[in-house]
Amino acid sequence: MPAEHVETLIVGGGQAGLALSHMLSRRGCEHLVLERGRIAERWRTERWDGLRFQFPNWSVQLPDFPFVKGDPDAFATSAEIVDFLTAYAAFVDAPVRCGVTVTALQGREGAFGFLAQTSEGTIAADNVVVATGPYQRPVIPALPGGTGLYEVHASRYREPGQLPRGAVLVIGSGASGAQIAEELFRAGRQVYLSVGRHRRMPRRYRGRDLIWWLTTLGLDQTPVERRGPDRSLPLITGAYGGHTIDFRQFAAQGMTLLGRVKTALEGTLEFAPDLADSLEFGDAAYRAFLDVADAHVTRHGLDMPEEPGARLAHPDPPCLAQPVRRLGLQACGIAAVVWATGYRCDFSWIDLPVLDAGGEPIHRAGITDIPGLYFLGLQWLSRMNSSFLAGVGDDAARLADHIAARRQAGVESSAALSGGASHR
Repeated sequence: MPAEHVETLIVGGGQAGLALSHMLSRRGCEHLVLERGRIAERWRTERWDGLRFQFPNWSVQLPDFPFVKGDPDAFATSAEIVDFLTAYAAFVDAPVRCGVTVTALQGREGAFGFLAQTSEGTIAADNVVVATGPYQRPVIPALPGGTGLYEVHASRYREPGQLPRGAVLVIGSGASGAQIAEELFRAGRQVYLSVGRHRRMPRRYRGRDLIWWLTTLGLDQTPVERRGPDRSLPLITGAYGGHTIDFRQFAAQGMTLLGRVKTALEGTLEFAPDLADSLEFGDAAYRAFLDVADAHVTRHGLDMPEEPGARLAHPDPPCLAQPVRRLGLQACGIAAVVWATGYRCDFSWIDLPVLDAGGEPIHRAGITDIPGLYFLGLQWLSRMNSSFLAGVGDDAARLADHIAARRQAGVESSAALSGGASHR
């Protein structure tokens, strides 16, 4: 017999879990939040020292709780985001138990609801919301032959002095890869950066930050149905005051750009001949965004000065004419590899038919086909901004409405049964 029962169990005490706790409290729905570590644990332990949030301070908020910290146009540190989430937990008075790990989730045999096996015992719940976020299991591709070097995933990278002296190979050109590569380069390291497909965007355009543009144009509300096969998010950085990421400019400054890694053999890496295509893919996304922004300004007659410099195409540096295809690690003095290759969801603890063959959750905007089971905080859960601090609240409110409606339906059903029994 379970030692405890809750109406709704929220697994994860990050931004998604806390936002949902607030929404459930507002609807009078009893719930409990379980967090394996501390509030905002991943922000505490899986971010590097020099990281800057990608969103300007003025745009950071959770439901009923704006971020108020210094310069509104600056970009927060990891520590400031931790403080913000910790303060939010106190503001919403979330019923959080920290240091409790959910090890298994099952349906209740012959009964309604779920059983969660935790590090502190079993909990029965009518509803379960999985709010563990999109950054769960670091991805490090297996290279035949390996590299034989010091290797670290971006989630365990802290600062340049952590790495052995010498050149560094950064594999991955998303937000983490771009920021880490730039940090290492500014620290005087020779940097090799393996670039894949990306959607780069201007940090600012015509006097406004990209986040203002995404909101104004409604792009942050792009529904998952219109996303297409591309699951990437805009490539931007808040580092060094925030600037537009331009890998061609990185190359002009002395960084060596490479294509995707294919194989490793006896200390030599081979790269795919796709660097030019990846750079052009990013440039095309950049130009398309400028076109949409310019059209919006013209259509609405906005007083926003033109910015022709944003469209200037600088000549490629000579090193991009014939990109390196084979790289001898020892010959190039490479001493370390940073894997900025992202994360994979890990829902192996869920013993219910709700995952596809690849282990990804099957849902519609967070609602699964199993009554009472939900997901929250994933990238593109319902729209582009589903995993944003300022966007997760909308999904949380919708799921809270769904849970409250189930609760009300249950109450009405019980009342009907009781009424029927009284007339027998």
